[in-house]
Amino acid sequence: MHIVLQLIPKKYLIGGTLILLGLSGLLIMSTIVAITGEFEKDSQQSQVTEIEGGGIGVGTANVSPEVMKYQPLLEKYAQKHGLDASYVPIMMALMMQESGGRGNDPMQSSESFCGSVGCISSPELSVDKGVLHFKSVLEKAHYDLKLCLQSYNFGGGFINYVMKNGGKYTPELAISFSQSQYQKVKHTGNYHCVRPEMVPYQACYGDAKYVDAVLKYYTGTITADGKPAAPASGGSGGKSGVKVIDAGKTLIGKTRYVFGGGRSQSDINAGRFDCSSFVRWAFEQVGMNVGPMSGVTTDTLKTQGQAINPKDMKPGDVVFFDTYKIDGHVGIYVGNNQFLGCQGKTGVAIASMAKGTYFGERFNGRVKRF
Repeated sequence: MHIVLQLIPKKYLIGGTLILLGLSGLLIMSTIVAITGEFEKDSQQSQVTEIEGGGIGVGTANVSPEVMKYQPLLEKYAQKHGLDASYVPIMMALMMQESGGRGNDPMQSSESFCGSVGCISSPELSVDKGVLHFKSVLEKAHYDLKLCLQSYNFGGGFINYVMKNGGKYTPELAISFSQSQYQKVKHTGNYHCVRPEMVPYQACYGDAKYVDAVLKYYTGTITADGKPAAPASGGSGGKSGVKVIDAGKTLIGKTRYVFGGGRSQSDINAGRFDCSSFVRWAFEQVGMNVGPMSGVTTDTLKTQGQAINPKDMKPGDVVFFDTYKIDGHVGIYVGNNQFLGCQGKTGVAIASMAKGTYFGERFNGRVKRF
């Protein structure tokens, strides 16, 4: 082999070596591009899809972090099954009541899917079939949302019962249906009152107070057509928006940014905030609860309020930016392409979101009005 190499001119050896190095470089680059492409694909798929017709987050879901993590799946399957996205917060409240977001069947949809408890062992399948069942019940209830919620607990027989007795949900009909059904099944010994206050009524079939139980996790109004609507306060835009900005401005120059800060009273007293805890604090000062002090994040804030077209932004609207992750930073719009937020180098301060600036290039178009 050594003799053969001596016979080959040196210039050809060098050229061949360069070609091999070039081919190796191309192979490495193509591998990197392929991997990067997969990362970008995964990132794009994880973005929230805004669906026209009410907008995600009309009304407020006041739920645990365990439930909050299912928001993307609820949005995904709402879109898949053609359900208006304004129902997502209501379904989050329903999941909170059903399971608190725990277990492999967080929407408790096994019975509606296969007729027996425990046949679903995949949380995503639970959400898929739960959203499909919710939509089906909603349509059968003629978009009477309270009737839909109670029927999710009682079963479809309650819809037929209501249609024969006035056609609209009432708490009294829920109690009377529970009474009548309990009389049919109490001999089995498998049914017991989940609420002590229902014992005197012998209304021990299902949960006759299920509607109230779900809606305690939801802040908003329900329109005549059964759709959830934004809270009647009028939202954070306009005069109330100016108030929240004024409240937030009182912390300018008095805080420092600490990731995870602002989630205890001692942090607040010491002026330690991050972006989401500052936004929560500012709204609290004007009497608006947008989440628990200990659990607020950009991901919980983006489920609040009403989705707004960026062209229609008003002072007091909440704006989101893709920084270290999608919706990684949040602030309060003050007008003139500026927002008030708690940033890493400045603490609470007004920053530009004009084109060409750091935040201007990272503004993702998500605007919410609380």
